[in-house]
Parts: sequence; C-alpha cells; structure tokens
Amino acid sequence: MTAVTDPSAAAARATDAILTDTLRGTARGVVVDSPPGAGKSTLVVRAALELAAAGRPLMVVAQTNAQVDDLVTRLAEKAPELPVGRLHSSDSDPYDKVLDSLDNVVTSSKAADLAGLDIVLSTAAKWAHVKNVEPWGHAIVDEAYQMRSDALLAVAGLFERALFVGDPGQLDPFSIVGADQWAGLAYDPSASAVSTLLAHNPDLPQHRLPVSWRLPASAAPLVSAAFYPYTPFRSGTDHGDRRLSFGVPSDGSGPDRVLDEAAESGWGLLELPARHTPRTDPEAVRAVALVVRRLLDRGGLATGERSPDPVPVTAGRVAVGTAHRDQAAAVRAALAELDMRGVTVDTANRLQGREFDVTVVLHPLSGRPDATAFHLETGRLCVLASRHRHACVVVCREGVADLLDEHPSTEPVQLGVTVKFPDGWEANHAVLAHLAGHRVRWRP
Repeated sequence: MTAVTDPSAAAARATDAILTDTLRGTARGVVVDSPPGAGKSTLVVRAALELAAAGRPLMVVAQTNAQVDDLVTRLAEKAPELPVGRLHSSDSDPYDKVLDSLDNVVTSSKAADLAGLDIVLSTAAKWAHVKNVEPWGHAIVDEAYQMRSDALLAVAGLFERALFVGDPGQLDPFSIVGADQWAGLAYDPSASAVSTLLAHNPDLPQHRLPVSWRLPASAAPLVSAAFYPYTPFRSGTDHGDRRLSFGVPSDGSGPDRVLDEAAESGWGLLELPARHTPRTDPEAVRAVALVVRRLLDRGGLATGERSPDPVPVTAGRVAVGTAHRDQAAAVRAALAELDMRGVTVDTANRLQGREFDVTVVLHPLSGRPDATAFHLETGRLCVLASRHRHACVVVCREGVADLLDEHPSTEPVQLGVTVKFPDGWEANHAVLAHLAGHRVRWRP
C-alpha cells in the first residue's frame, strides 16, 4: 500500500477501509486504534449513522455518562430526524438535561421503551443490566481500551457484530481491587476488552487512524515515538500552521521564559532545583499556578487552521494536569490565591479525551524519592502530554532522569501476560530527553 502524504487523504482512506469492514465485512468484530485527537467520536458517529441508514439498528456502548451524552448530542446534530435512544440509570440525575431539548432523542431507564429505535446508547455498566431483549445486529464500543474484559463479557450477548474504537496509549482500565490472582489467565477480568478480544480472535480486522487533528506538528512526533511505537501517526497540521503569541512582553521570570519557549517550540520545561518533596510540593504547585497566571495576564493569542485571526487563550482553554487528586486540589487552591478562575485542573484520568489550547503539567515523578508502577504508567504521561493544540509546559524538579536510572523495575514478571510497550522507563526517558532541549531552570 502506497503512503498517502496528505493528512486529510490518509485519514479519509483509513476511515473508508474501517467503514467497509464494518458495513460489508463478515468478521464478528473490527478493531480501530486511534491516537489522541484523531477523531474517534467522529468515526463512531459516522459509523452509527451509516449503519442506521443501511437499516441496521445498533447499540452503542461508552464508558461514562459524559461520553454517552456527548455522542447522543453529536448524533442529534448530524441527523436531527433520526430517532435516538438514551438508555440511562434510575439515579436522580442520570444524564445531561440538554438532551431533553432534542426532539429526536428518547430517554428511558428501560430498554424495552427504546425498542425499535435506530440507535440506542448507554454506558457499559447500564447495558450489563439489560436482559431478555432481542440482540442487536451491530454494536459500537467507544473507548474500548478503557473497558475491562469482564465488562465486555457482561454485554457480549446483546449484539452479534461490533466495531471497537479506542486509544491504546491511554490509561488502562481502572479497577478498585487487585487482580494479580487472574494475571495470565485466558480471561483476566482486569485486562482491557480489546486485548482479551484479540488474544482469542487474532484474525479480526485491525485498523488505525493515522492522523491526530489535535496535536500540533511540534508534538505529534514525540507522542507518536514515545507512546505509539508500533502504530505511528502524524499531525494533521504542519509547522507554522498554528501560532501562539503574547500581547504583553516577558518580564524575564522563569514562568515567562518557559512560556516564550513553549510558544516558540510547542514545549517548555520549567525545572526547579532537585529536592525530595511531599506529593503536594508547595513550590512546584505555586510554579504551576504562576505559569497559568502569566499565560493569562500576558494575553495569550492562538492562531491556526480553525481561525486565521488571533483568538484569545481564555481560562476555559487552559488545563492543568496532575497525577493525584490532592495535587489537583493544591493547584486549584494556589490559582484561587492568585484570583484565577475557570481553568480546568484535574488528574490524567479525568482529563482523558479532553482538548485545550495550552496545558501545564506537574510531572508525575517530580520530587519523588522513588519511581512506582503508578507513576510510571505510560498511559498517565501520555494523557498529560497529549491534551494540547498549541503548547505544553511541564513543571518538574531536576533529577528525574537519575531517579529513573536508580529505580529499575521491581514488578514481578507474570507468565502469560502480554508486556505493554513502551514501558514507563522508556517513555519517560524519551519525553525527558525531548524536554531537555526546551528547559528553563528556575529557582523560585
């Protein structure tokens, strides 16, 4: 197959192949790997509409209520005459009330009330409670890599064929209990739905979306090489297509200098002196808050393919990412002290799937005396490094590279478990090596 240099043409060709296998193939499943910002939701919506247009009613499975509501809204906007069902729980506030204003959306907590509709959407948790219904011919599973295999098993009897769409580089499925006792078994309930599916059905058609429309040309090569070595992708834009500038010149401080570096190159590393610190390192937290404050005070302006005219980078287009909830809480408090409102501050888990113009990241290993499996989870760093359209600033204590070398893996090797590549050491070293070229050392 010849390479397609135009990103739009490459994305279109990949999408056509996916839809061909989904609508006209005979395999019981089709798997699609998608890098950050490649248009997973757009693909899910298009596939759902084409299946419905072909007279094939389907169920759509997502992992959270927010994801379901977003897909319902997108479907309603694309096809306002198409009947769409939103199956929800019996909780007091089970879905976004915006859906009540959409004429073609029917909501119910009972699957029987939605029988006969072209498309019915719900979470995997809700679908698992649906019994005694005629199976759907087709299903679409969104964010399939974040779905545990036991959740897939619980809904597998509801459909005959399925399209699985997800991002293999993001965080693994979450489990509140240990799963070591199942490691290596043919059906490990804590493994991702896709890994278990492919382990038992290696011949299923597999596709990948080759273009990220979110990540700029400055970020896609690093994220692709560090986190997607076997499924590389490119940016949908080229160098120079996007530009970040400031209306107020630098004051020469560390936060301003790292912002100028990020505006110029897409990346910035604000490096504080080496030190072992509490998890909510006060100096690092304040440094993060100051970077955000200076970004907004200096009147950041973003230019790109969406708008040739400069658009202000407002608080709503900025995010701070952390590894832990207490770190996020500390950053929120620091921003409040600086009278900064409207900035999204959250953990990697909760930032997954979201997009911003500029992100500021507190490095997961900053100030730590050790490198644990939690902090070396490749998906965590991948999420934090792949939310931005223009620039990413990382705040970190000096010495993380040495920390990585001093703490080799002590996790037990488990037989029968597929090793995830790249591992956390390799991915962290790759990111740090790149950030070293955009380092601003600062002693607050």
